[in-house]
Amino acid sequence: MHSTILTLLIFIPVMGAVSIVAARSFRAKDSSHADSRLIALITTGVQLILSLWLYMSFDPTVSISESPFTVQVPWISSFNIEYFVGVDGLSMPMVLLTALLSFLCILCSWNINKQPMGYFSLFLLLDAGMMGVFLSLDFFLFYIFWEVMLLPMYFLIGIWGGPLRIYAAIKFFLYTLFGSVFMLLAMIALYFYSEPNTFNLITLIQTASSIDAVVWGFNVKYLIWIGLFIGFAIKVPVFPFHTWLPLAHVEAPTAISVILAGVLLKMGTYGLLRISYPLLPGEVASFAMILAILGVINILWGAVNAIAQIDMKKMIAYSSVSHMGYVLLGMASVVSTSTSGAQAGLNGAVMQMFNHGTITAMLFMLVGVLYDQAHHRWIMYPDDYKDKDLAGKPGFGGIGTKMPVFTAFVAFAFFAGLGLPALSGFISEAMCFIGGFSAFRTITVIGTLGILLNAVYFLRAYARVFLGPFNEKYSSLVDINFREVGMILPLAIITLVLGVYPKPLISMISTSVNGIIDIIQKVL
Repeated sequence: MHSTILTLLIFIPVMGAVSIVAARSFRAKDSSHADSRLIALITTGVQLILSLWLYMSFDPTVSISESPFTVQVPWISSFNIEYFVGVDGLSMPMVLLTALLSFLCILCSWNINKQPMGYFSLFLLLDAGMMGVFLSLDFFLFYIFWEVMLLPMYFLIGIWGGPLRIYAAIKFFLYTLFGSVFMLLAMIALYFYSEPNTFNLITLIQTASSIDAVVWGFNVKYLIWIGLFIGFAIKVPVFPFHTWLPLAHVEAPTAISVILAGVLLKMGTYGLLRISYPLLPGEVASFAMILAILGVINILWGAVNAIAQIDMKKMIAYSSVSHMGYVLLGMASVVSTSTSGAQAGLNGAVMQMFNHGTITAMLFMLVGVLYDQAHHRWIMYPDDYKDKDLAGKPGFGGIGTKMPVFTAFVAFAFFAGLGLPALSGFISEAMCFIGGFSAFRTITVIGTLGILLNAVYFLRAYARVFLGPFNEKYSSLVDINFREVGMILPLAIITLVLGVYPKPLISMISTSVNGIIDIIQKVL
């Protein structure tokens, strides 16, 4: 069972997708909606239960090579390609996050009426691809799952998205595919320049450092690092590769926005930590300051753009760009001469990956709840639309009196997003700054301005939408219902618990994080 559970986590969603198609084939056309969503809910529910069982049985102090939670069997033997999956402290939080958000997103998608069979089956295939990325320990297998996600996400945005859905889907696909080309080249180079030729990531950690070749006057390892970085940076997204993200968020259905921000963005930083950091420690040390600078640019550029938005969904999209900058800053601190600083920074980065996933999922779900009733997301006072540039975009104003429970949830999510102490966002951001300050003092001081800018756009949006005189145009609004509370409450509880007591998450990741730090510190 120990080894089987990993395969089940990946392929149960595939079986669910096949079941949806099969159920549609044997039942009447008008029953496809209920069948599809129920099968999807059961499938993701089973996956969530398995992930929780894995967490309860998981020992974070045991290395992958000694863990019972691994599967390693030959796949394409002539090229040393294996079906090699496993879990450690780096991947365990992402497995839990993926399973939880996938289940909640099915609840969030409950009212999807347009081609439900296609929507829910594609969503489950996307779920399988995401889980496969976080569990793969063979680079070739990792790359396959990385690419598998592209197709369902393309169609989920392009068919079920907003007015500009086709353009947003194509832009997302082309950006990600562009990065994947560089990743593919880097993967092939690692295979041919390492001895023995293998895609096994555990073996490559031991052999990649011995690569000593020059191509076009450049060290091959440096070229591999650049190729991997471009591939992963587009997914994060790192400035200036971020322009695909706001449009994709705005046009995507609510549940897909949740997956984009909650899981897909984390794959970029996860890839850097899983592959680039342990395989190319010397290049990490050389590139650390650039990574810190890019992180601070993300923090400030994303926040400034968020302040300028009049669409709440686009504001949250840019806030994700900003908050992923904290992850990059924490990752860069691995070169700190202070071991405690490096540990704080890298632990903070991995914690921020998880915490941002839960907080931003809450934000997008809440915006989706409001949009379902009002059919817009404008951040304006009722009189702002008199401006000729805002014609036809009426503002809300004072809806807190009409939707008190919903407003309380939004306040909680906004304060979590701006890093209020006692909520999970604060502890992870603080640790990123502690690590960043120990390695790049001036750069980190500049980055702290992001804290102030975060407060500006969240509080501005809250005041304009929920406070002030009530706009009678929205007298038909009703408060959040039980299904919607069921979507948001688990994320709110996690955000509060990890803000007050972060030890479970720190204990889960610390051994794996320390292993990465040890590899980097040896080359400094």
